[in-house]
Amino acid sequence: MFGFIKKSLNKTANAIKSVVPKKKISFSKEEIEDILLEADVEYALVEIILNEIYQSNVTRDILRSKLLATLAYTSYKEPEFTSPFVELIVGVNGAGKTTTISKLAARYKSEGKKVILGAGDTFRAAAIEQLTLWAKKLDIPIISSKQGHDSSAVAYDTIDSAKSRGFDHVIIDTAGRLHTQTNLANELKKIARICDKAHSGAPHRTLLIIDGTQGNSAIAQAKAFNEMVGIDGIIITKLDGTAKGGSIFSIAYALELPILYVGTGEQPENLTPFDKYEFVDGLLDAIFIEEN
Repeated sequence: MFGFIKKSLNKTANAIKSVVPKKKISFSKEEIEDILLEADVEYALVEIILNEIYQSNVTRDILRSKLLATLAYTSYKEPEFTSPFVELIVGVNGAGKTTTISKLAARYKSEGKKVILGAGDTFRAAAIEQLTLWAKKLDIPIISSKQGHDSSAVAYDTIDSAKSRGFDHVIIDTAGRLHTQTNLANELKKIARICDKAHSGAPHRTLLIIDGTQGNSAIAQAKAFNEMVGIDGIIITKLDGTAKGGSIFSIAYALELPILYVGTGEQPENLTPFDKYEFVDGLLDAIFIEEN
């Protein structure tokens, strides 16, 4: 697990090298400011971190404690539920929703769970086709309809099928963009209501997929989705393809929501459970030399 996370921070580490070419035991606060900004930690959060550091020389242990504090909300407690466990997946187009759904499904299947998918992004024909291809590849059933059909009906049929066939997990895709944000909000709220009608308490978890390459610009997007439908957790994709790994601190701090997984590659196993200690240590390894 740690290997995946550390490897995924390579581009962020290279960006840091442009600011501080050599690792050291300690840095000045000014150098730490440059390092964190280069890693795409939001300026306001950098200022908060630095204001809580009173030493002139910042060591690994000092910075580690401050970075971990920004991730205080990353822990997650699974809600009580009656099987099947229904998850609603939301996020803008291009964030990696479909690929992430396939990774989640593969993960559950590897644990011996029965999984069914719902192709609820009926706004784009390509989304239905892509998810169907993944379902076939993973040998997992999928409920779908044609482009333009009622996405909440797809959600209802998927849950109904899961209940009648004894499935453990239901993963429902949703549209990333409709004509206006109001339309999108109304559709997501309708899907959530229909899920509850199909299975009381569903969806049990609503996950937001965030493109890691967008860095801090994803915060406003995430806040909008949280206001629309209420987010229970975040999955950050494409972490291996960005130099903006530090944005995770800003996202977690600003939203006060748990980060459950990070995408660290294209393969199904490259959906890594987020561990704040491993993530922080992976970043610090790019900055500090080890003390003897």
